Amino acid sequence: MLNQELLQRLKFPDVHHVSQYITSLSPPVLVSIVAVAAVTVYHLATRPKPLPPTCDLQHQSVEVQGGELARRSVLLEGDGHMTLIYEDARTLYEFFLRGARVSNNGSCLGSRKHKQPYEWLSYSEVKERAEILGSAFLHRGHSKVTDPHIGIFSQNRPEWTISELACYTYSLVSVPLYDTLGTEAISHIINKASISTLICDVADKINLVLDIVQDKEHTVKTIILMDTPTIQLVNRGRQAGIQILSLHEMEALGKANRHQPVPPQPEDLAVICFTSGTTGDPKGAMLTHGNTVANCSAIIRVFEGSCPLGPSDVHISYLPLAHMFERVVQSVMLFHGASMGFFQGDIHMLKDDMITLKPTVFPVVPRLLNRMYDNIFGQANTSVKRWLLGFASRQKEAELMKGIIRRDSVWDHLIFKKVQASLGGRVRLIITGAAPISPSILTFLRAAMGCHFYEGYGQTECTAGCTLTVAGDWTAGHVGAPLRCNLIKLVDVAEMNYLAANGEGEVCVKGPNVFLGYLNDPEKTKETIDADGWLHTGDIGKWLPNGTLKIVDRKKHIFKLAQGEYIAPEKIENVYIRSEAIAQVFVHGDSLQARLVAVVVPDPDFLSNWVKKTLGLEGSYQELCEKAEVKSAILNDMVHLGTEGGLKAFEQVKAIHIHTEMFSVNNGLLTPTLKAKRNKLQQHFRATIDELYAGIHK
Repeated sequence: MLNQELLQRLKFPDVHHVSQYITSLSPPVLVSIVAVAAVTVYHLATRPKPLPPTCDLQHQSVEVQGGELARRSVLLEGDGHMTLIYEDARTLYEFFLRGARVSNNGSCLGSRKHKQPYEWLSYSEVKERAEILGSAFLHRGHSKVTDPHIGIFSQNRPEWTISELACYTYSLVSVPLYDTLGTEAISHIINKASISTLICDVADKINLVLDIVQDKEHTVKTIILMDTPTIQLVNRGRQAGIQILSLHEMEALGKANRHQPVPPQPEDLAVICFTSGTTGDPKGAMLTHGNTVANCSAIIRVFEGSCPLGPSDVHISYLPLAHMFERVVQSVMLFHGASMGFFQGDIHMLKDDMITLKPTVFPVVPRLLNRMYDNIFGQANTSVKRWLLGFASRQKEAELMKGIIRRDSVWDHLIFKKVQASLGGRVRLIITGAAPISPSILTFLRAAMGCHFYEGYGQTECTAGCTLTVAGDWTAGHVGAPLRCNLIKLVDVAEMNYLAANGEGEVCVKGPNVFLGYLNDPEKTKETIDADGWLHTGDIGKWLPNGTLKIVDRKKHIFKLAQGEYIAPEKIENVYIRSEAIAQVFVHGDSLQARLVAVVVPDPDFLSNWVKKTLGLEGSYQELCEKAEVKSAILNDMVHLGTEGGLKAFEQVKAIHIHTEMFSVNNGLLTPTLKAKRNKLQQHFRATIDELYAGIHK
């Protein structure tokens, strides 16, 4: 029964008058009222309860005893470090055994061919294949003591993981090679790690290795092709003194010479992960089983309170397995007995793979998130659509800040269902890292995806991560508090005016996830890990009032201008890349010059619309890039964004060059993890840079 007081306020003396009023309404008005009421009722009925945060979000880290201004997670009891979750999961081999047990022999590794469904190997099948391949390694002379390094040169696929599990099973050490490394880097890694056995996915990689070792002293004795090698390839290998076998032949050898597993210990090496090499030859970071288990365990603790993983979860594997970010995610999935589906090997088919696989866990790098954001807003090609998109995202952001995470709201059904479906429609956990991401983009995508969306920070030398946002803190602009496996402190960088006493400085990490050092490189190791065991990352951080860390600068790539000002180009590039017109930008300066210049690659997907909207001009991508007024407009947009982003006058670029070929791994200007190779870029654009400075001085 309606409240009588409410009826009186609405000028209705009783229920009878309400009934008369309703029957007097026209059908369209009545339908509208009913529709609004239905939407309101649906919204209130389906809105889930807010998830409680895992800690006081205004107090996420605390200082530890000792006077070094080091901080730990508020969730860590005492001043120690978290090293593991379960006593029977102390190594990555034991992680896999646990996963096999809790999965009840469920699906483990899946792959597909074009337009085909995924085909799966069970946990018991993967375990069997890992043991027979590992047995073949032992039969051919590998052991924990003698020749322990096994090279893996392949794109992500089930055989990659099986090969690494074979190493874990027999206390051997995997040495991944990036799928798109240059010949110099491949040669360096093979020699540095003294690799005698190398596993490749395709014949082209074997031919590349044979080209590298031809007429040179080398350590390679055996190359295993995941498919079947041709007679010509086998003969070419024989001429170089290398035996080329198929993976099937190796597994047959292992079956005939079966060995019992030789389980590793936590202190044993698990992987030698060579860093990308942005400023020289790749360095081999030596990581133990204990390092990776500690890192994975701390990450699992972050998820388990609000987004626990289990055997029903499915992971899409497409980020390079030669990079520790993807390897840690994969280890976490194996620990939980979850399934991992591999992409087809072509990033352009990733969307189709995700729609087919329907993953629940999606690790992603900011570069891909930026493209997703651009595509969403690129399709909102009218002012009305953009307003509606912005309004819907703000409504969901408001819910998010209250702790409500969902993808069944009115706005999801009307606006965001399509983008969620493009990821398969089931993603409930996204984790991003490896590079900075714009806070506005992160906040928008958190709302649009309607799932748990974490951001982390770290590097290979601390296994993968050292900070991670916590459940309940969906603010952007920081990378979370320290993980429970490590401490973090900031140290002075006086030349850049960053002082630890002010809560700013170089980020240093200490804990069981910090690597042993660089393979056969004590000097570089000493430069990176100090006498007290602190890893110096080269990144500049700032403690925020709530105890989270914000990455604000980069120490390693700084340079000084002629007037003595220090410049961190990556910080500036991260501001300029927010321009709708820009896909990539390389900022340069040196000690003989007072101003900065930049090489800009316009975005081929969005330049045309941006130029039409900004200048009223039309034309092909190439035509627009050649127009002086377009270059001038892009420069003006960059300077505007720089001013909004707080760049100082000397941090703004003075002149730009428009370049139409994307920086890529294939042309040697990006690392396999898509970081800029600054030395290579400087060499590649040396003449262009000189011309820009000559133009400034005219």
